[in-house]
Amino acid sequence: MSAKADPARAGEPGATTSADAYLPQHGNGGYRVTHYDLELDYRVGPGRLDGLARLTLAPTHALTRFSLDFGKLRVIKVTVGGKAARYAQRGSKLHVTPAKALPALSPVAVEVRYVGAPEPVPTVWGELGWDYLDDGVIVASQPIGSPSWFPCNDRPSDKATYRIAVTVASPYQVVANGVLESRRTSASTTTWVYRLAQPTSAYLISVQIGRYVLSGAGTVHAAVPARLMVPFQYDFGRQPKMLAEFSEMFGPYPFDRYGVVVVDAELDAPVEAQALSIFGSNHVDGKRGSENLVAHELAHQWFGNSLTVAEWRHIWLNEGFATYAEWLWTEVSGGDSADTHARRSWRETVTQPQDLRLADPGAQRIFDDRVYARGAMTLHALRLRLGDGAFFALLREWTSTHEHGVVTTEAFTAMAQRHTPWPLTELFARWLFDTALPPLPSK
Repeated sequence: MSAKADPARAGEPGATTSADAYLPQHGNGGYRVTHYDLELDYRVGPGRLDGLARLTLAPTHALTRFSLDFGKLRVIKVTVGGKAARYAQRGSKLHVTPAKALPALSPVAVEVRYVGAPEPVPTVWGELGWDYLDDGVIVASQPIGSPSWFPCNDRPSDKATYRIAVTVASPYQVVANGVLESRRTSASTTTWVYRLAQPTSAYLISVQIGRYVLSGAGTVHAAVPARLMVPFQYDFGRQPKMLAEFSEMFGPYPFDRYGVVVVDAELDAPVEAQALSIFGSNHVDGKRGSENLVAHELAHQWFGNSLTVAEWRHIWLNEGFATYAEWLWTEVSGGDSADTHARRSWRETVTQPQDLRLADPGAQRIFDDRVYARGAMTLHALRLRLGDGAFFALLREWTSTHEHGVVTTEAFTAMAQRHTPWPLTELFARWLFDTALPPLPSK
């Protein structure tokens, strides 16, 4: 705790909490963050991070104090509106009391200077956030890992723009979200500056540090270890075609560019980030053995990143859509049809426990395999009911209406109903809210 500690506790006037029932200890109310400016100086050997986070806060009502999500890194100084503020670090929260109350609807600059060796956050889903490679860094934050390396409002519905500047020793490359704005090299270090103009949730912000070969042109770019470049070019070679097909199905690609990083380590699963996906060396085999995952992560740029769930209970809108995109890709690229995938998935899923409610799976099961499979099957059942013309028109309207916003299950079902004169109430009740797996409609 700082010597300038603030005694405020959640529940007192001015204290604020998250509105997400699944993760009530993460995220904060009373304000929104409209912009983050992160200045990071990182030394790979000792794993030391010196950080300066500048946040633009927009209070939704008058605040005498507020909280940020922040982990174990030591805070050195906090200012609000250019004036020193009292602060206290308790658990995963940084509590801040400004010199004077913040008026409603008046943006204010908050600066947090901090230092330390970042540690990933232990969770039921594994360790999340800033983590270490043998020679570099990987950041995988979904859903609550971002406070391991920068102070934030860690709730998916609070989306902001970002500037991310990272200084490292010059032999290393840095990849972060957005467009590379500049790269400045001194005698021994290089500062990489990225800017992300589209509103983004904190859990989708990422920094990757390693010894990579950088390649790409136009929309698609990559950072890959030199030894994997040849098989990578084959395994990921159909991404431009994939991007074109998804843009036809889902609407225009929603970001300025798309980056792929392959880290020199094996990963259980790829990592999703805004305008960026991270794969393990095990996802590069020279045989396109993980192309379904390549499609899945690309689809998240529409479903999960541009359109972000308002609360975690709506996670099927991310994972079900991305899984269905895998099936759509094989359908248009010469493999099995989406219908074949759906019926195969149904036969597998019906043998599993029938105790998951897709539209409200519970906090510990947001990444359950059944959320992915049942979400994709729900979309296929809807496609069979609507027909291809109305179904894909719905997807394009869905992505355009809510571009760079937040979404809910209720908003999706209401929009779907407008695409057919036939009632969809029973279909959605059975697929989204009943625990028993319903039969797929016939073709």
